Amino acid sequence: MHTVVLGSSGVTAAETLAVARADARVELGAEAREALARARATIDALAEKPEPVYGVSTGFGALASRHIAPDLRARLQRNIVRSHAAGMGPRVEREVVRALMFLRLKTVCSGHTGVRPEVAQSMADLLNAGITPVVHEYGSLGCSGDLAPLSHCALTLMGEGDAEGPDGVVRPAGELLDAHGLKPVELREKEGLALLNGTDGMLGMLLMALDDLARLHTSADITAALSLEALLGTRKVLAPELQAVRPHPGQAASAANMLKVLANSRLTGHHQDEAPRVQDAYSVRCAPQVAGAGRDTLDHARTVAERELAAAVDNPVVLEDGRVESNGNFHGAPVAYVLDFLAIAAADLASIAERRTDRLLDKNRSHGLPPFLADDAGVDSGLMIAQYTQAALVSELKRLAVPASVDSIPSSAMQEDHVSMGWSAARKLRTAVANLTRVVAVELYAATRALEIRTADGGPRASDGGRAALDAVRAAGVLGAGPDRFLAPDLAAAETFVRDGSLVRAVEAAVGPLA
Repeated sequence: MHTVVLGSSGVTAAETLAVARADARVELGAEAREALARARATIDALAEKPEPVYGVSTGFGALASRHIAPDLRARLQRNIVRSHAAGMGPRVEREVVRALMFLRLKTVCSGHTGVRPEVAQSMADLLNAGITPVVHEYGSLGCSGDLAPLSHCALTLMGEGDAEGPDGVVRPAGELLDAHGLKPVELREKEGLALLNGTDGMLGMLLMALDDLARLHTSADITAALSLEALLGTRKVLAPELQAVRPHPGQAASAANMLKVLANSRLTGHHQDEAPRVQDAYSVRCAPQVAGAGRDTLDHARTVAERELAAAVDNPVVLEDGRVESNGNFHGAPVAYVLDFLAIAAADLASIAERRTDRLLDKNRSHGLPPFLADDAGVDSGLMIAQYTQAALVSELKRLAVPASVDSIPSSAMQEDHVSMGWSAARKLRTAVANLTRVVAVELYAATRALEIRTADGGPRASDGGRAALDAVRAAGVLGAGPDRFLAPDLAAAETFVRDGSLVRAVEAAVGPLA
């Protein structure tokens, strides 16, 4: 199994995904241990002084004016975890919680939080044991970090609350720690606060969305090309010289993908044979412009994510010169904005895909295809209701595109009077990504059936990419044209085929690497 060794200078997106999704092991490197020990020495020195220091010898948030005596400080740190573990609603997915834990450990290892090395080691041990704290959907406002979600993780470190074992069974955290030979952590000055005060949940979900959306944009380029081909459209609009006139890099990449997929097609370019038309509809002709804008949005979001991965988000922070300073770096606005931006791009990519699907099913605009791609139209309804499902998904995607980051709500007796709602933006983006996957799957299902009809009985040869997609999707159990049947299993199989990357792999095997 792959092992990620933590230093003090941040982690990569690939390392985060390896821990979150592939259960990679985590180790603390020598650099991280040195940074942890150095910062802790600073906190210990401050703890002995009579002057109050936020998070070390004071209360929290609106209660920061109270100086806490030394004999109450361990209780203070336990109490912040217990009181802040106030999440409600459904459980958050295991991969999200693992990303949340790993990214918090990344910041702890930076040497800017003042957490003891043994606490950091306990965090790594929890990940390596496959113990996943129960974290709930609601509780984070995306400012002062993802407080409630991170508190539930810290609660498990203390041996309290509930967690899921590697067998998938939820048990009391103390029992799970004991079963794996792990001891509950006794928190000291600043450590409770340091374990809670980060934007790690929203960042983890951003990284996973970026990974998924990159694959979905390539998949959507493929399905757009197949729809263009099935509609007898022209690929001339995909020429590199036309993209160069408007030099957006994402547009050029999408157009190049579509051209690769359409190599050796005998169907494209016949748009004037049966029903003369000068140019294709926008949903076909402008596919690279829309998908390309989404690709450029992904690039911007990656830049933000990379900066966050190199950051140490905590308050207060331990600086290199030994100062411990309060700050506002826990505000989630940078991450929240791009999470909302990605939801907008996902909604529009789904919207244009649905319009292409509708054209494939409409006998008045499909240039010779049977109504709804039905076997015996009237007796059979074909894919009529598959498009209904797709339209319902697109409608929800449009609602999910409404930004969360503009909806601040005050908290903590007006001390925390402006928040990012970045966690909410991340949660709705996860739903948007899942819905976009389904929308692309429906277009794939319709486009491959249309190609099958076009090329049946010695019809014109489909493109290299089209034939590869058609053969692979049939091999994956997605049935082809024919009389009506129970459609949901086919659509579910197509969804899995898109989600797990099978579509991209199958087409790349025939046409070469796609962007």
